[in-house]
Amino acid sequence: MPSMSRRALLRTVAAGGAAVGVPGLLTACSTASDDGDVSNAGKKLAAWPAHAAAASGPRPDLAPTAAGVQAGYLTYPSDLTTSVKRTPGDGSTVRVMSVTFGTPPKGASQNQYWRAVEKTLGVRIEFTVIPQADYQKKMATVMAGDPDSLPDIINVFSGFPLPREAQFVQRRAEDLTPYLSGEAVRDYPNLAGIPTDAWRDMGRIGGRIYGIPLERPLPGSTLWLNQAMFTDAGMKAGWTSEDFAAVAGKATHGRTYALGAAAGSLFGNGVHAAAHNAPNGWAVDKKGVFHSNLTDERYKAAVAYQAALRKNGSYYPEATSVSSADLGTLFLNGTVGSLQDGFGAYQTRYPDSKGLLTPAPALPYSVDGTPGGIVAARRSFGYTILKQAKKERIELLLRLLDYLAAPFGTKEWELSHYGLEGVHFTRGADGSPEATKLGEVENVTNLPFRYLAEGPQVLFVPGMPDAVQALHDWQTKVVPVAVRNASYGLKSATEATQGTTLKALMDDTITAVIAGRASMSDYETAVTRWRARGGDTMAEEFAKEYAANS
Repeated sequence: MPSMSRRALLRTVAAGGAAVGVPGLLTACSTASDDGDVSNAGKKLAAWPAHAAAASGPRPDLAPTAAGVQAGYLTYPSDLTTSVKRTPGDGSTVRVMSVTFGTPPKGASQNQYWRAVEKTLGVRIEFTVIPQADYQKKMATVMAGDPDSLPDIINVFSGFPLPREAQFVQRRAEDLTPYLSGEAVRDYPNLAGIPTDAWRDMGRIGGRIYGIPLERPLPGSTLWLNQAMFTDAGMKAGWTSEDFAAVAGKATHGRTYALGAAAGSLFGNGVHAAAHNAPNGWAVDKKGVFHSNLTDERYKAAVAYQAALRKNGSYYPEATSVSSADLGTLFLNGTVGSLQDGFGAYQTRYPDSKGLLTPAPALPYSVDGTPGGIVAARRSFGYTILKQAKKERIELLLRLLDYLAAPFGTKEWELSHYGLEGVHFTRGADGSPEATKLGEVENVTNLPFRYLAEGPQVLFVPGMPDAVQALHDWQTKVVPVAVRNASYGLKSATEATQGTTLKALMDDTITAVIAGRASMSDYETAVTRWRARGGDTMAEEFAKEYAANS
């Protein structure tokens, strides 16, 4: 049976984002010098950049909605437009740093993709690429180091919490408010095209704008199914939690397991918590009071439900230790029938599954007659900050990022995402770019320019219009029931200093309960500790922030 390469697996993790496990806690980070007030409460708030969609470009085959359903393209545009009229650079050297989920690239002298992007940007790029496993350690070193040695452009990845991240950004990064707030962003038309939701979920620091967000779709963590396996086991529209358990039980037999999960994913807890309509991290009531999912009875019911699924044998036995990459292999070879991953993983999951199985995002099940929800993602995958510099230098760096933020259907987007035609890609029968052997090595995954800036996300799978249609239909059904985390974009001093440790406490406990190594009584004890050590304080701080931003 065909197998999936490790490169393809890493591309899947990169596209999905939400399935990545969190590495060990940081210890080497600046402390006393970074204790600034990053709260937005009591501050004058900078206006978000005035959004302006691209004036020209291909019309989508499937229309987007204001609620969050994405535009869909069944075919690749035949006539690409130009969104940047002149070379943005000045011939200088620009140092950039970003996380990557791919294979470390060849150097610029041996990398035609690297050189092509340099040429079109008009600068020499020194690119430091950090493998995701080393991201927190490397960022700790950068944050504690000499500010003069900072790269010009830094990708801050939201997937791995950094203690005192906001304090570091406030002290060391350029305040971009004068350049991007309100109508000022019009000088950078592609940056103006980034949806306001992404800026909001990135958030302000001390009332100011310090970064450029990397926009992502509304759906977040998604249960990806082997469609045939679940259909054969009795999956049906409008299923209940009882139906889901029955289907999972029937699909599990021998060495085949309906439910796969990776280390750090809490057995795919996000999907089940949303189906139970539990808060997604934090909820806020009409009085502005914040409530944690950990204290919510619906969340506790979701944990207990998962524990029952695990006890019945529906989960892959090594769910607490298998890596995300290895789980992807188990999904493709039919060992597991499902896995939790970010919605954006569709970009690689469909092509990589071709000839093996048909993937499908699961519809949420209902619980006790109440329709279930889905996880609403943070609309910002991360954000890009700039080293403090003179006005002319900042404007140069913003022009570079404006080029990289070109929308789908432009020549700039094609170059940054696929490289050079005839070198890194050829065109399929429908005009879609198809990677050459060189393009499978020299690409935006291994050299992630898209993690510096990127245009609005759209639904598109090269040569697979049926997949795009299915994804658009799914979004139309589930976007109205997406459960949003009310804390996105808000600042909490306690979360900045204690959030990583407190999250680890509860993640370990939840995993142990589902795995059968701890009881719900142990869960309640852990929640009591979590509240006393900072959980309640975080709720108060988020409430103040929420009031200030409302």
